[in-house]
Amino acid sequence: MRIIVSTVNGGLNDRVNLAFGRTPTFTIVDVEKGEITNVQVVQNPGYSQPRGAGITAAQFVIDQGADVVIAGQFGPNSAQVLQAAGIRMVSAPATMTVREAVEAFLRGELTQALFGPEGGGVGSGRGMGRGMGRGMGRGRGMGRGMGGGRGQGRGGW
Repeated sequence: MRIIVSTVNGGLNDRVNLAFGRTPTFTIVDVEKGEITNVQVVQNPGYSQPRGAGITAAQFVIDQGADVVIAGQFGPNSAQVLQAAGIRMVSAPATMTVREAVEAFLRGELTQALFGPEGGGVGSGRGMGRGMGRGMGRGRGMGRGMGGGRGQGRGGW
């Protein structure tokens, strides 16, 4: 079984990183008959991408042959890719080391995955507000609403 854990520096003594898509490194742990047989630290190719980090990271762990991925939480895009590939996702607290998280998973103590917000930013809509303003804000959110139009738009009368 191959378990991949999101980490900052990597290794069995590093702590589980909260982020999946933007984690700097992954610690790859091979387990046979309940014992750790191999440990490898690799850079996350999605770490410094301006967009699509979760999808890149998810595709990378798929390419590495992961059976299970452990992180603090998963974004919706990475979760969708991992789920489609049949890879199990579980969450571990950032207080756990990689070794502790792997052992807890093997004992059946880590079973659930936590999912974080999409995008993580605060967005601004392009609503038709008072005065028919265009409300072209600089937010980076992934909002989908119709917008209230109470922004910094110009226009109107």
